[in-house]
Amino acid sequence: MNLKLKYYISKTDDPYFNLATEEYLTFSSKCDEVILYLWQNKNTVVIGRNQNAWKECNITSMEKDDVNLVRRMSGGGAVYHDLGNLNFTFCAKKNIFDKDLQTEVIINALKTLDIGTKKSGRNDLLIDDKKFSGNAYFYFKDFCYHHGTLMVNVDKSLLSKYLNVSNDKLKSHSIESVKSRVINISEANKDVNIELLKASLIKSFEKKYGFKATEILLSKKEEKNIYSLVTKYKAYDWNYGRNIAFDKELVAKFTWGEFLLRFSIKDGHINKCQFFSDALDLELSNKIKEKLEGKKYTRKAIIGNYTFANESMVNDVIGYVADNL
Repeated sequence: MNLKLKYYISKTDDPYFNLATEEYLTFSSKCDEVILYLWQNKNTVVIGRNQNAWKECNITSMEKDDVNLVRRMSGGGAVYHDLGNLNFTFCAKKNIFDKDLQTEVIINALKTLDIGTKKSGRNDLLIDDKKFSGNAYFYFKDFCYHHGTLMVNVDKSLLSKYLNVSNDKLKSHSIESVKSRVINISEANKDVNIELLKASLIKSFEKKYGFKATEILLSKKEEKNIYSLVTKYKAYDWNYGRNIAFDKELVAKFTWGEFLLRFSIKDGHINKCQFFSDALDLELSNKIKEKLEGKKYTRKAIIGNYTFANESMVNDVIGYVADNL
């Protein structure tokens, strides 16, 4: 297939417009094209689709310092963005979406800047065993994206100020401070800046796919369509979510991520569930609600839902609920 490679570099550091642009580019992508989108946000915490903003962020400090909060469509954990960070997104239809190939574009771009990197765990990229990039993924029907952060010169002191990293995560890495787990690209090569990295990414994109990339120039109509999505990303309910009155709260950590589950009990049945997680599986929340809501609040009723083929994460959560009634 003769692929069409396209790239778009955002002209703004507004997180709501940038997330809206990401959504627009994803759902306007064609079957024969891959889009590389490069963008930056000013003083923003971006949380995963199924995360609890109040648990993941220090909302008080963010409000005091005028730091934005926005929820993305993909799963995964919370990240802090400032202008020392460059974000990338690969948008493509399912037939040509390739996470490994896209990751190689990033790794090769850094390699040309004399920086060695490697993949780690479920979604991280490392320099000298320290994280400089976290990746996440979105799938809806045939539409997909793969995006991530690239820490070039981020103010690392603000990570622990605005992000509530759990003690379990820190213990699992045998490290006491979130700052000690991450590294800026500029620490590996002081000559690298945002503009140089952008150019390196576009060249790597072209070389890896074997085609010349053309720049996307948005029309006034397309910009209008993007602005219509901005309202979604600014909405309080989208970013913070609706709370429910709950009778039980469970928190646990597995190899695939952490979760917090709250549910209310009415007439001996599980009435409503609220599920938060940094798991990459976007559908996990809906699956858990489907398995628990309306069921009798007994171990027998819950354990009856316990074994699902090829659903190890669901099994972990349901089993934990049954064991902790």
